[in-house]
Amino acid sequence: MRKRFWERFSLEELDHEEWEALCDGCGRCCLIKLEDEDSGDVLTLDVACKLLDTRQCRCQDYTHRFARVPGCTQMSLRTLRDFHWLPNSCAYRRLHEGRSLESWHPLISGDSQSVHRARVSVAGFAVSERDVPEDRWEDHVIAVLPCEE
Repeated sequence: MRKRFWERFSLEELDHEEWEALCDGCGRCCLIKLEDEDSGDVLTLDVACKLLDTRQCRCQDYTHRFARVPGCTQMSLRTLRDFHWLPNSCAYRRLHEGRSLESWHPLISGDSQSVHRARVSVAGFAVSERDVPEDRWEDHVIAVLPCEE
């Protein structure tokens, strides 16, 4: 990867490896989101995708995730604008909005565990969708993002 690529190049100029390196490993995009049919609000649950290892915040089948989980978030330049629910700490969102990476981001800290020590990741509080019946998901709402009109 090119040295400090996130500061020197636009998102459009990044190669695949650099694009993937922007992910801080927080796992927050793997939390299940529901859209309220009446209001359009996006509800975020503390329930994570069945493929997410909730202790290490890593996908257990990253290579095949889209085949195994059709609604899996595929971050790309084309789809980035659609993900208005991304946390303010997300590197993709921050760079897209012209902001710098957080000090705890692994590209800045040089430590892949810094995101966990900063308590930004879902490690330790998210539960797997395998452990929560779908009819109980409404009991697991942790945030509501109002519909943008």
